[in-house]
Amino acid sequence: MIDRKLAPEFKAIDNINLIRPEHTKLDNGCNVFCFNSGDQELVRIEWIFSNLRFDAAKPLLNMAVNTMLTEGTRTLTAAQIADKIDFYGAFLQVDYGYENSQVTLYSLNKHLHHILPVIIDILTNSVFPEKELETFKRNQQQKLQVSLQKNDIVARRDFNKAIYGDTIYGLGASFDNYKSLQRNDMLEHFKKMYQPANCTLIIAGKIEPDALLLIKDTFGNDWTNGEIAADITQPEIQPATELFYFTEKPDALQSAIRIGLPTINRNHPDFQPMQVLNTVLGGYFGSRLMANIREDKGYTYGIGSGLNSFKQGGAFFIATEVGADVCRSAITEIEKEISLLKNELVPDEELSLVRNFMLGSLLGSLENVFSHADKFKSIYFAGLDYDYYDRYALTVKTTTAVKLRELANKYLNFDQFYKVIVGKY
Repeated sequence: MIDRKLAPEFKAIDNINLIRPEHTKLDNGCNVFCFNSGDQELVRIEWIFSNLRFDAAKPLLNMAVNTMLTEGTRTLTAAQIADKIDFYGAFLQVDYGYENSQVTLYSLNKHLHHILPVIIDILTNSVFPEKELETFKRNQQQKLQVSLQKNDIVARRDFNKAIYGDTIYGLGASFDNYKSLQRNDMLEHFKKMYQPANCTLIIAGKIEPDALLLIKDTFGNDWTNGEIAADITQPEIQPATELFYFTEKPDALQSAIRIGLPTINRNHPDFQPMQVLNTVLGGYFGSRLMANIREDKGYTYGIGSGLNSFKQGGAFFIATEVGADVCRSAITEIEKEISLLKNELVPDEELSLVRNFMLGSLLGSLENVFSHADKFKSIYFAGLDYDYYDRYALTVKTTTAVKLRELANKYLNFDQFYKVIVGKY
C-alpha cells in the first residue's frame, strides 16, 4: 500500500528521450517524416507549406488562401467536404502561421482510403468561390472591429509593427486589406504555394504499413510539381526608429503595456540561456514580475515575458494589462526588476526552482507521439537538429547566476526597449 502521508520521492531529470522520425523524400520533392508510435489506430497527418514571400501590397494572401482551402474545390462544395470528413469520424483543420501554413487531418487508418482523395482534391483543386470569399471578408472585418476595441490586441499589433516593420511578422491587418482581396490573386497564390516541392508531410501515430503506402502513393504519384518554383524568401526586418507609442483611450479602466526589443532567435548560442533568464523574470507563475507586480503591488491579474523566435530574428517582450492609474508605476517596477537582474546574482534556491520548472515543463509536454512530432517541427523548420534538445537540458542545468547577469547586461538595455501603451499613461 502507498503511504499517502509521504510526498513522492524527488528525482532529477537526467535526459529526455525524443522519438525520431523516419525520413523519405518522394519523387515529386515532398519530404515525408513518420513518427510511428502509439497503441490506438489513429494517425495525424500534417501537410506543411512554407508561406510565399510577403507582399505589402497584398498582405493577406498567405492567410486568406490557407484559411479558405476547405471552402470548395472544382468537384466538392464546402458542405460536401465537411460531410465526407465527418462521416468517417475524422477531423480536418487548416492553420496559418507567420512562416508556414498547414492542413491537419486526424483519422483512423482504416478510413484513409476514403478521406485522402478529399485532401488531394483540396490541395490541387481549391477554387475559393466568390460567395464564400465575400462571407470570409465580411466575417474577418467584423472580428477585426471587435478586436480593435481590446487594448491588449492593439498594443500587440503596434509592438509587432515597430519591431518587425513591413514584414509578415509586423502585419496588422486593416479593413481595406480584407476589402482588397481578389479571387484571381488567391488562385495564382494557391498554384504557386501548394505544390509538393514546397510541402513537408509529417505523419504521427500508429501507422499501418498499408496506410503509409497509401499516403505515399496518393501524395507521391497523384500530385505533380508546380510549373513555377515557390518564392519563400522574406523581406529583411527593419525595426522602427521611434521607441515610444501611446494610444490614448480616455475612458479606459486598464492600460495595456507591451515593451521589449529585437533580439536573437533559437539559432543563436545565447538563446537557450536567455530562456532561463526569461523564465526567472517573467516566464512562469512564480516569476519575479508576477511576484512583484501581481502579488506584491496588485497592479494586474497577470504579467509575463517571452522570447519570439523566427527565421529572420527574434524579440524579447513583456506584456500585461494594469489599472490605468498605476501604468507609470508598473513600468517603473518592470525596469526595477530588470535592473536587479543586471546588478545582482540570482539566488541558488530560485535558480534551482526555475531549472526544475523548465525541465519538468519540457518533459510534461511530451505526453504522446503527436507532442514528439511537434518538438521535431520546432527544430526542423529552424534548420536545427536533435542536439538542440540535448543542449537545452544541459544548458538549463548548468547556466550559472553569473551567466544570467552577463546576459541581462548584454541583451536587456531598458533604454533601448520599444514601449507601447494603450489606454491611459
